[in-house]
Amino acid sequence: MLTHISVRGAREHNLKDVSVDIPRDTLTVITGLSGSGKSSLAFDTIYAEGQRRYVESLSAYARQFLELMQKPDVDHIEGLSPAISIEQKTTSRNPRSTVATVTEIYDYMRLLWARVGVPYSPVTGLPIAAQTVSQMVDRVMALPEGTRLYLLAPVVRGRKGEYRKELAEWQKAGFTRVRIDGEIHEIDEAPALDKKYKHDIEVVVDRLAVNPDIATRLADSFETALKLAEGLAYVDLADGVVPGREDEAASGGQMKNAGVPANRIVFSEKFACPVSGFTIAEIEPRLFSFNAPQGACPTCDGLGEKLIFDEDLVVPNHALTIKKGAVVPWAKSNPPSPYYMQVLGSLAREFGFSLDTPWSDLPEEIRQIILHGTRGKPVTLTFIDGKKSYDVKKPFEGVIGNLNRRMLQTESAWMKEELGKYQSSQPCEVCGGARLKPEALAVKVAMQDISHATHLSVVDALAFFTDLPAHLNDQQRAIAERILKEIVERLGFLNNVGLDYLNLDRTSGTLSGGESQRIRLASQIGSGLSGVLYVLDEPSIGLHQRDNDMLLATLRRLRDLGNTVLVVEHDEDAIRTADYVIDMGPGAGVHGGSIVAQGTLKQLLKSKTSVTADYLNGTREVPVPAKRRKGSGKKLTVHNATANNLTGVTASIPLGTFTCITGVSGSGKSSFTIDTLYAAAARHLNGARILAGKHDKVTGLQHLDKVIDIDQSPIGRTPRSNPATYTGAFTQIRDWFAGLPEAQARGYKPGRFSFNVKGGRCEACQGDGLLKIEMHFLPDVYVTCDVCHGARYNRETLEVKFKGHSIADVLDMTVEDAAEFFKAVPPIRDKMAMLVEVGLGYVKVGQQATTLSGGEAQRVKLAKELARRATGNTLYILDEPTTGLHFEDVRKLLEVLHALVEQGNTVVVIEHNLDVIKTADWVLDLGPEGGVKGGEIVAEGTPEVVAAEPRSFTGKYLAPLLGKREAVAAE
Repeated sequence: MLTHISVRGAREHNLKDVSVDIPRDTLTVITGLSGSGKSSLAFDTIYAEGQRRYVESLSAYARQFLELMQKPDVDHIEGLSPAISIEQKTTSRNPRSTVATVTEIYDYMRLLWARVGVPYSPVTGLPIAAQTVSQMVDRVMALPEGTRLYLLAPVVRGRKGEYRKELAEWQKAGFTRVRIDGEIHEIDEAPALDKKYKHDIEVVVDRLAVNPDIATRLADSFETALKLAEGLAYVDLADGVVPGREDEAASGGQMKNAGVPANRIVFSEKFACPVSGFTIAEIEPRLFSFNAPQGACPTCDGLGEKLIFDEDLVVPNHALTIKKGAVVPWAKSNPPSPYYMQVLGSLAREFGFSLDTPWSDLPEEIRQIILHGTRGKPVTLTFIDGKKSYDVKKPFEGVIGNLNRRMLQTESAWMKEELGKYQSSQPCEVCGGARLKPEALAVKVAMQDISHATHLSVVDALAFFTDLPAHLNDQQRAIAERILKEIVERLGFLNNVGLDYLNLDRTSGTLSGGESQRIRLASQIGSGLSGVLYVLDEPSIGLHQRDNDMLLATLRRLRDLGNTVLVVEHDEDAIRTADYVIDMGPGAGVHGGSIVAQGTLKQLLKSKTSVTADYLNGTREVPVPAKRRKGSGKKLTVHNATANNLTGVTASIPLGTFTCITGVSGSGKSSFTIDTLYAAAARHLNGARILAGKHDKVTGLQHLDKVIDIDQSPIGRTPRSNPATYTGAFTQIRDWFAGLPEAQARGYKPGRFSFNVKGGRCEACQGDGLLKIEMHFLPDVYVTCDVCHGARYNRETLEVKFKGHSIADVLDMTVEDAAEFFKAVPPIRDKMAMLVEVGLGYVKVGQQATTLSGGEAQRVKLAKELARRATGNTLYILDEPTTGLHFEDVRKLLEVLHALVEQGNTVVVIEHNLDVIKTADWVLDLGPEGGVKGGEIVAEGTPEVVAAEPRSFTGKYLAPLLGKREAVAAE
């Protein structure tokens, strides 16, 4: 029996012929400095080979649909299981993807509402009863005498197929006509149907004219139709519309929100309101799907929101006058148009206001006229064409009306993108954000519709579904039992991985990498697989220490199911919990790629060469500062912030300090810091066109000159982007090479040394250095270009050398080597030195941006900002900068951030890492819990003040770290 995963001779990326035995069915943590080769071993070697072998066991036909992985550079691996990777990437950017759909909870909810839900009439509020044949006959007989109608059996509704066999059977049963996709045909003349498209087919059961003698015939026909279409029948009027629905016919012939033609009455043996005639054709799971036309709100197509032109984006700065450009889309029209100013000038004369008055001082009525027009009332608009002046009397459409019209009329993608900058998402006015048709929302379980349940947070939904059986009758309880078990189990997993605060209808695209990863982790536990190799990439990202314990318990449960769990992690608790630890190092990049220590925690702690062991033993630590800065005496205050779950938060940040925003997951840190503080500051200081979360005002911005948000988004989405291009060092490197005597003698300009443009690059690979060979159902093979041998430049360009190195050699250097190489060239040296300072000395100058982790990308951005001339009045905002950082890297990063503060700047970080929090000058702790139970300031002040607050979970974990010494005196 295999007891270990044996890796021999791994050389992927910077791994130096690594050989290791990882015990199976254990929780193994791979740790080490950033860039030491952890991911190269876990993901690029072990996972890649496990995935590749599993996929290769499938048929060639199946393999062509799967993303295949290249064979890693390793001699051999034994003891592998099928591998599943759970990485930091967000699950989906699709606006239709939500927490409930990703975890499959919504699939079970749809089944539950379809099977035990009771439909209620939206008009009477009473349960909808089934219709009998007699009631159906009475409804038709109530139509005016002489009304001609068709009685139809809807046998196929919105389904794909050819239906040749079925058409033959209906003809055999004696029916002669069918209506296919709205057109009536004789059955023997019915067109061939394309099986790739959805079709509607109704069998024509009878054609009648209403008169007192048809009641018996009508009853027989109804019974035939209901039997044929499983309880459904349509009565379509041949001429005119159903009495009482004339308004709907005038507005397009569809019943409001229901998609029922105005000449149709829908009959169901199952559900129909006898008072209003409101009918639900059938209650099936797809009725509750906002991704299917049967359930989606037709107004917003199931998205729950619509893009509308936003007044705050059209007029972002209320202090400006119209003449100075308050109405941004008209002031910044491209090309600039005198037409718009002439229109606004005409309005000023007509309504008696001045274009030199600040927008905030204009009467509300005037502002509404400018934005929304004169609502059909004609006004005199004066235009000047050359030296001639002429008047036009017509209604004014308003700025927003003008933007709407232009958006509808334009076919230019550029124009749509430009106009889209003035739009924001608002809840759909018809479904109110519920995403579903009224029929779906009319079905209730325990008096609640399905959208109510999706609005709940995980913890509240868990309570709702756990308590639900008490509100069901015996029959409903028997039907719902197994469905509820699946829902409650999945909600329990989400709760256990620290996601109790997430709402089920939260879209996947708004989740952080850590949240997405934990959702996928919860889904995997729900699948109950055993004998699988799970490879995880820092699942503790974004988790407060309090929630970390639950996550670790989840990982142990995954292991106890009989799986091997391999985790790349820096978290101290995770390392201490692991059955086996592998420490990579000793350095990063070219200085790493080896195993420094391995074994149980006890064995690791005995290591003399492991930096990780030094931090765990306490022989190395991030020191607590001797004094806390008081700052410049000025402060930045956010007043009454209510974005997302914030409950009217008013909080101040002392300027000139290092401030940490802390709190449990979902407590409102990002809502306060990114959505409100950063967005408001960026609008005011940088002129950014972004909407800030709801708040009254932000005071103290006059003391700052700019705000910089350094997040973990990629520095580039193509392999042509790299740290040198992002920081601007590549421009200076090209200028330097163009200035060399050899280059000048040849007449080479800086563009010659770019691999993005023709001239100096290798044209065989167009400057990529690699050629992509498509292999159909095998993975694409990338081979080194045989002309430039991966150098990306042509031979002539590479002949220009500095100190014996070509520009290709420079791009292949590590950042620290480049800093030494260009030590006599200050502009290049300083940029390289900044990258070294933030701990990226191991990264290659020309390393592809797509291969950098989120933490590395964030530090490249930080280095770029550090290289700028400091003003001392900048607000820096960072979101979890320690993501992906080892203890030693955190220490280096803190040195850099504190150096920024020493120059007079203000640094605000959202952070869970206690080593960062304990070095802060000021802490804002939000909570006390996540979601609706959070959103308030629990404690604010120095770390010592927060540690003394009994309500603060952060304080509870912070106190032991600060208790090692005397209280720190304020400066």
